[in-house]
Amino acid sequence: MSQRLLVWDVPTRVFHWLLVISFTGAFLTAESERNRDIHVVLGYTLLGLILFRLVWGLIGTRYALFRSFWFKLSEIRAYVVSLIKAKPKHYVGHNPAGSVAVFALLTLGIASSATGVVVFEDIGGDVLEDIHNWVSYAMLSIVGLHVAGVLVSSVMHRENLVRSMITGFKSVQPNQAISRTHVWLGVIMLVTVIAFWVGYPATGLVGGNSAATNTQQNNED
Repeated sequence: MSQRLLVWDVPTRVFHWLLVISFTGAFLTAESERNRDIHVVLGYTLLGLILFRLVWGLIGTRYALFRSFWFKLSEIRAYVVSLIKAKPKHYVGHNPAGSVAVFALLTLGIASSATGVVVFEDIGGDVLEDIHNWVSYAMLSIVGLHVAGVLVSSVMHRENLVRSMITGFKSVQPNQAISRTHVWLGVIMLVTVIAFWVGYPATGLVGGNSAATNTQQNNED
């Protein structure tokens, strides 16, 4: 008999929602010179989160591991067909379509963050900036498809997948649940990110840049 049991550990959930906040904030502030510092700090946060996820995908809990949602092309095609027929197979962790979205987001996230760092250092010129923008919009498209997929799966399987990524619980068999939540690691992640957001200007990476900008503006005045 299925029970409401733990499937998603705390670090995976903290990563997920911090990634949502970081990407959304970075995308919304991309065209604003006034909010450039916010865009930069969220871009660095995005890169740090993805690097953590790459490690956690190798050493994390059962459903956080990459091997738990590494599917063959035939399995992905079969799942897409089952979705079209409104008879999708249920998966405890990421389903084949969701796995494609996860790997695409990780890949595009690295590309977007890395090109953003290079552009921030005034390397690459307009060409690299265009690539950065293109990759960011591609990532936004994948995010949209992922959200749509989550909503469709939630309806078809009659389970709230968004709530599951908040609470960590899903209706599963006892032998399908995970036993360790790793709360301590999730807390460290959250505290580290918040401390980075608060202390980033003091490092000079943004603060120094802003000071230089203010000096230049004062000279022009």
